[in-house]
Amino acid sequence: MNLFTRFKPNISGPRTVSILFMLFLYCLPLVILSFASTNFAFSHLEHLPHYNGGFSGVGKYYIFQGMEPDFPRPGEPAGIILSIQDNKGYDMTNIVTMVEIYDEKSGDRLAVFPWTKHDVGDFRLYYSFPQIGNYALVVSVVDDLPASEGRIGLSSPARSTLLDSSDCDCERGLMNISVTNNFGTIYYSSIFTGVLMCIAVLGAVLGLVFLKRRKTIMSANSGDKQVLKYCILFLAMAAGFVHIAVFPGHASLRIEYSIFLFAAGAAQFAYGIVYVLISLNESKTSNNVASVRTHYRKTAILNLFGLIGSSVLLGLYLYSVIFPPPLSPNNVAEQIDVAGVLAKSTEAILVGGVVYLMIWERRRFRSELIRCQQQSRSKL
Repeated sequence: MNLFTRFKPNISGPRTVSILFMLFLYCLPLVILSFASTNFAFSHLEHLPHYNGGFSGVGKYYIFQGMEPDFPRPGEPAGIILSIQDNKGYDMTNIVTMVEIYDEKSGDRLAVFPWTKHDVGDFRLYYSFPQIGNYALVVSVVDDLPASEGRIGLSSPARSTLLDSSDCDCERGLMNISVTNNFGTIYYSSIFTGVLMCIAVLGAVLGLVFLKRRKTIMSANSGDKQVLKYCILFLAMAAGFVHIAVFPGHASLRIEYSIFLFAAGAAQFAYGIVYVLISLNESKTSNNVASVRTHYRKTAILNLFGLIGSSVLLGLYLYSVIFPPPLSPNNVAEQIDVAGVLAKSTEAILVGGVVYLMIWERRRFRSELIRCQQQSRSKL
């Protein structure tokens, strides 16, 4: 029983299942992207905050908030990053804002940043939170109108109802900030421990299977290229890890970028694992021409999927660092960073390995056909 008919026994023929499976992998990123509406604003922060990040839609404004660092500690300077946009995701210009910080427990106003005019809606403020606890951040926004000039440099009085705007003709958004001592260390330690354990378990299982096959099947067929196939697996997974690691930072520009990178990383994971599963499912030798053709068709389709997918990702990266990428909110090319160079170098090596395997698989397919034909003639 082969890999695909094992999961889909009701579909006639492994070829149909293989084509449907590959079509699903190709269409998965497009299907996910179709759910991302471009009618909403997305923050232009340096990274997508997964903790102490806020969003508030007030009137015609969308207010996004993040912290730097994500887990501020008491008594240490922290950056409050704000991005005020319209409902199409573009920065507001020439706006006047006032920012207030309240103690969530007592309701006292601890700090106020007076009305200030900003040429662009992306700006940051700095504040040292006095103690562990939760704080409320109130952002007041008004357009730069002639009537707003008189309030610049002034501050509105503190209020008991945080979103009360009776004292000014403005819009107010409310976000929450949590200040702790060790939660950031605990959070990152848990994430990295979980990831490393998954990698260790997967590596141990694949290593044991590889050693077992090396003693049995590979001893009878030294040209099986199993080492290279495992290298393809780890190269694809390494590129997938990088894409999944960097997708929050790209979401700060456009959420579509984040979804695409996450889908690309998932597809690279699936490609590497399925490739090794097909290799492990391969028998030592086969005297059946149909079996030889079926196995070659599977590997050819999978190799083509990896080659096209990796080449597209390489091309998109080169385009994005030379020209402004599609849907770019600031219409500038992306900067070259270490993560991008690492991922694309891995994918470039992956493309070379896949091309080599495709050539080798083709040659082996021809030799297997000749061998099967000769055995068929010898029986006659």
